[in-house]
Amino acid sequence: MSDHANDLIIRFLLPRAGVRGVHVQLRDSWTTLLSHAEYPPRALRLLGEACAAAALLTAHAKIDGRLSLQLRAEARLRLLFAECTAAGSLRGIAQLDDGVDAPADLRELERPMLAITIENPGLDPNEPLRYQSLVELSSPALDQVLEDYFRQSEQLPSRLLLVADGNQACGLMLQKLPGDEGDEDGWARACALFDTLGTAELAATPGPLLLHRLFHEEAPQVLAEKPLAFGCSCSRERVAAMLQSLGEEEARAAAQDGQSEIQCGFCGQRYVFPLDEISVLFEQPSANAPTPDRLQ
Repeated sequence: MSDHANDLIIRFLLPRAGVRGVHVQLRDSWTTLLSHAEYPPRALRLLGEACAAAALLTAHAKIDGRLSLQLRAEARLRLLFAECTAAGSLRGIAQLDDGVDAPADLRELERPMLAITIENPGLDPNEPLRYQSLVELSSPALDQVLEDYFRQSEQLPSRLLLVADGNQACGLMLQKLPGDEGDEDGWARACALFDTLGTAELAATPGPLLLHRLFHEEAPQVLAEKPLAFGCSCSRERVAAMLQSLGEEEARAAAQDGQSEIQCGFCGQRYVFPLDEISVLFEQPSANAPTPDRLQ
């Protein structure tokens, strides 16, 4: 078992209590993600919490592809997007109105929509199997919103705590195992221990040590560990497909000084398409990548 790893998901079990859990710690991956953009304080914290939550949820659900959290609103915070793949690749982005920060209370957003999307491979590699759940912003903080979602929509008792700053993003999630597993007051005991944890301790304590401190009386069993790293799925083929989806007239109109330059918002990679290459795109069908209907 790796010790003090900077970027790690740990799945664990409290067998006597009948409770499963996940701990996630993001450090190098998070600071790499932040190196590609600058965010005001509340947006930075919310994006970090969303990235930690996406990683936690990949360990909760059966993910063979990717899981994303996407929040859209009509003002202030226009977009919040965090994604984690089954392979442990993580990325995220936030887009805000000029000169503003995200609200301290998510319920203050104007006409918000939060979606959890799972994409698993389908028979056609260009057509993944997609499952999406809409989540009500019922509480001021993201971890409380997700707790409410699991309790009300999935009827699965859950506890979540998320924390993020400029150096790290961390999360801890507990869920009661379905059925009658565990002793009668196991869930209550686990929640009581969970309630002793604050965000400062969550941020400061490596996962293995934190699990021992909190749950040593429950004899926690580590089920699996998975390293995480920043990674972006952008490619020249995906950008070409995006240009094709615009149509030839609009793609040409977007070109300046004889070329179109597109920069990936996730990783900063720049892709340059001269006008003659744009013409070629519309002389043949897109065979290398699907026409994007989502953030790529």
